Amino acid sequence: MKLIVLDRNGVINQYAEGYIKSPEEWVPIPGALQAIARLNQAGYRVVVTTNQSGIARGKLSVVALNAIHQKMHEAAKMAGADIDAVFFCPHAVEDNCDCRKPKPGMLRAIARRYDIDLKGVPVVGDSLCDLQAAFVSGCAPYLVLTGNGTQTLDKGGLPPGTKTFPDLAAVVDNILAEVPPAGAAS
Repeated sequence: MKLIVLDRNGVINQYAEGYIKSPEEWVPIPGALQAIARLNQAGYRVVVTTNQSGIARGKLSVVALNAIHQKMHEAAKMAGADIDAVFFCPHAVEDNCDCRKPKPGMLRAIARRYDIDLKGVPVVGDSLCDLQAAFVSGCAPYLVLTGNGTQTLDKGGLPPGTKTFPDLAAVVDNILAEVPPAGAAS
């Protein structure tokens, strides 16, 4: 099975200071949903991981989060894309849970759900915590310069092997170029 894991804010949708608290505030990054559709067409299952500490802080309800994700799924469908699953951490930093990125809990849950080894699975994020979770899980970290990506790159300290691209569409171009088409001679 071909699988890719995407962070949500700053990768699929525009980053917002604070929290995205309603479906109206969720706005896709131009080209992101089309990039997901291209991944699907190439046989990839797309899974989203997102830290949502706004729930623990009382700034966002699970009902509102579900409505935001419903809008994301509907927008993806309109672009010919399918997001297989969304994993989220509802905890605050001080809760010290295992599911909040940079810890690997969400990625381990994905490995269990899909019964796969995460070694080399692409993980795309715009923040250091996304890349760190990918690295400690054996995944391939990809940094996009949308959202917080430029600031993340400027701060440095990226995990070894991190590949950097302008946006999700460029990541997808790279990933699909690395995979020979079905039936191609080797």
